[in-house]
Amino acid sequence: MPRKNAPAPPPLVEPRRTVTDGVVREVSVPPLAPAVTSGSLADIPYENAEHAPEDAVLTRKGADGTWRDVTAREFAAEVRALADGLAAHGLRPGDRLAIMARTTYEWTLLDFAAWSAGLVTVPVYPTSSAFQTRWILQDSGAVAIAVESGQQAAALGPERDRIPDLAHVWTFADLPAVAEAGRGADDGEADKRRAALTPDSPATLIYTSGTTGRPKGCVLTHGNFFAEVDNAIELLHPVFKSISKDPASTLLFLPLSHVFGRMVAIGCLRARVRLGHAPSIRTDDLLADLAAFRPTFLLAIPYVLEKVFNTGRATAEKLGRAASFDRAANIARRYGEAVEAAEHGTGPGPTLGLKAARALYDPLVYRRIRAALGGRVRYAICGGSPLGRRLAAFYAGAGIQIYEGYGLTETTAAATVTPPLKSRLGTVGWPLPGTAVRIADDGEVLLRGGQVFHGYWDGQSGASAPAYEKWFGTGDVGALDSDGYLSITGRKKDILITTGGKNVAPAPLEDWLRAHPLVGQCMVVGDNRSYVAALLTLEADGIAHWRQMKKKQDVPPAELVRDPELLETLQKAVDEANKLVSRAESIRRFTVLPVDFTEEAGHLTPSLKLKRAAIEADFAGEIEELYAQRRTG
Repeated sequence: MPRKNAPAPPPLVEPRRTVTDGVVREVSVPPLAPAVTSGSLADIPYENAEHAPEDAVLTRKGADGTWRDVTAREFAAEVRALADGLAAHGLRPGDRLAIMARTTYEWTLLDFAAWSAGLVTVPVYPTSSAFQTRWILQDSGAVAIAVESGQQAAALGPERDRIPDLAHVWTFADLPAVAEAGRGADDGEADKRRAALTPDSPATLIYTSGTTGRPKGCVLTHGNFFAEVDNAIELLHPVFKSISKDPASTLLFLPLSHVFGRMVAIGCLRARVRLGHAPSIRTDDLLADLAAFRPTFLLAIPYVLEKVFNTGRATAEKLGRAASFDRAANIARRYGEAVEAAEHGTGPGPTLGLKAARALYDPLVYRRIRAALGGRVRYAICGGSPLGRRLAAFYAGAGIQIYEGYGLTETTAAATVTPPLKSRLGTVGWPLPGTAVRIADDGEVLLRGGQVFHGYWDGQSGASAPAYEKWFGTGDVGALDSDGYLSITGRKKDILITTGGKNVAPAPLEDWLRAHPLVGQCMVVGDNRSYVAALLTLEADGIAHWRQMKKKQDVPPAELVRDPELLETLQKAVDEANKLVSRAESIRRFTVLPVDFTEEAGHLTPSLKLKRAAIEADFAGEIEELYAQRRTG
């Protein structure tokens, strides 16, 4: 539940801009929340229990599928009991506790219990291989790991001899026994450890998924998270401090192993926003959980919002209403763009005719889209990769305001975010309050702020570098517009240079094509080549629908990727994407692969980023054929 009598939103502060040679090179926004100078994240459950003991701060799904509210008082008691148990098992302040699980209540409980015991938590993706897990446990010096299942614990068995520091392997089923071990121990031990923590104390060690080489551990402090979540809560006042008939709540389904989901979970506890966890992202499971939980806002990656839109369009096509859906989508986009223009004073807002058309399609289309997300969602915080102007405008017009952000593990998630009532579709917004953004001479995005990490982990000695007091180089390429909005165009290391000397950023083309209902993944190639080409994979649900509509269910995958009708449809999508770029940067040829890029095959990171070198190696023949065809054709 939100705080009673929530204050009015703070006035929106526009960024300070530094202009060089007529181009905006730097923007900054002052903090909205005061810096935290004492205490730690471990204090949050106890402060909630003191100030609002009966507020439902979490909702937990039971084994029978029913959801039960957990009050602030109950959660603090569980945190304290588990913290005492961890201490009783010999874990000392500063020790690392790894957590390997899907998005569950126990994950958040362990996070806060570990902090209460003075520990540092180390997330491990549940999809990680035994080798990847061993590397993280070895490098971090973890003394304990809590895993979701016995199967995960058994998989670690053969690796135990290579992890000498690992003294404990617990499953979530063991947690009650771990807590029981602390019963009757020194009642003041957890409080002493918690009191010793400061904002500069390390809170977590998050390993970047990395598209090349071994992952590096980012040391994030309690102060990093406070700078991030406190300013995000104040800026996104409509999201976190709702005082409408539907109190603010969210169902988290993105992995807590990733800093994005973790930041929002902490922010919800900090703001006393009711938080639920959804461990399964299978479409049927997630839709059922959303329908039962009925959140008011969501944390999402573009893939999820694309999936909802494409599923809605496919359903309409099956019912013979594709044209109606397309008209509704166009009206929603126009409405969202008109609202944006009015916010910036560049247009009058939606006309009466546009408002009437939107009202007509609301019960027919938009309400169904909102219903798929639980029925009460009014806001979505989106990150991970660019959403794109078209989809952002559609959702805004359909009644779901998108707050798009940009950040990295090293910046405790968001460094920029779309400000309320000042959206600029297709950008990642302004600097989060308390943050500055600079564009280097080579186009690299540089960041500075209280959420920027304290350095990379260097074995047992801790962080390898002091806090970034100057500028942190992100490795991303971007630009600031005249009003200070940031757009990201790609990664420095991903820039392709054709033999004609043209620099090509693959991300805009790839992001556009991935939003197409038939495209699963896209990788643009062309470095040291005469022109740009692309590898495409097919999206499973989208292609299943297309095959059904075209009566081609029996065509084998190897033949399907050469189907003239499918290739014609994909060529039209490529032609649309090419409108984003110049002729020299456009995709001249593409090939459709009969398999998808997956994490299991080594083609994607856990956060679904392309491992370009691995893909180029595995599909070298297909790439060569793209260029051989051109030379001989």
